[in-house]
Amino acid sequence: MPGETTVEAEPEMQQSQPIISKKASQSTVIDMENIRAAYDDVRSDNSETQWAVFKFDGPRVICSATGADFEKFREQFDEKDRAFGYIRIQTGDELSKRQKFLLVTFIGSSVSVIQRAKMSTDKSLIKNIVSNFAVELQLENTSDIDLNNFKDELNKAGGANYGTGIRDN
Repeated sequence: MPGETTVEAEPEMQQSQPIISKKASQSTVIDMENIRAAYDDVRSDNSETQWAVFKFDGPRVICSATGADFEKFREQFDEKDRAFGYIRIQTGDELSKRQKFLLVTFIGSSVSVIQRAKMSTDKSLIKNIVSNFAVELQLENTSDIDLNNFKDELNKAGGANYGTGIRDN
């Protein structure tokens, strides 16, 4: 399909061939064009978009939603879902504000063992497109999709804090 890439292709050919995982019984196909567009939109400083969610539609991974409100991001995940979330979060102290990015791999508690096992291969396909993030989390419960938890993880990964000890939330 146009705008997709294959895993079997040579690295220089990956931009024009479909990404397909041949190792699984049902091949995973990535909607590369739309996922890349959503990824670029989240990364853009000129966009209101703060997050994108990529879900399975049969064997295809598609961009299922984008938005700016964290509560809407949280609503995208359910116990039966296998999904990926990419989110922009402002971190830092009163002296230095930074935009950081987080990749979430979500495997709901009702997902079958076989589908869980496929997620590592499928995640590598997503990471061919969604390649820039400070923190990567694998979550199983919707209660773990928490903005304060995400900020804490990003702050831990950020290293030194040279501020006065006061953080904006």
